[in-house]
Amino acid sequence: MNLAIHIQEQRKVQEQRREARQPAEGPVLVRFADPQPLEILGQLMDVSPSGFRMSHANQSLHSGQMVEFSHSLAVGAARVMWNRIMDQRVETGFRIVTTR
Repeated sequence: MNLAIHIQEQRKVQEQRREARQPAEGPVLVRFADPQPLEILGQLMDVSPSGFRMSHANQSLHSGQMVEFSHSLAVGAARVMWNRIMDQRVETGFRIVTTR
């Protein structure tokens, strides 16, 4: 894909967002028990009032899955909204369901 087309597609995605994303960084811990207990450690990429995006190396998360999460700005439960797999890295978007 050429760079100009990629930039145009990114702008369209950004325009569809209901909430602005703010860059963020730091560790994120995500854990779940279904289908088996697992913890995933990743890096926070950005946050919004209702969600966050993280980078990690685990391909076991799937859309709709509920997880417990913890990062420097919030702790709670979230739903996996999407995954983007790029070589050995995965980006996952989460919608926060509850915070503590």
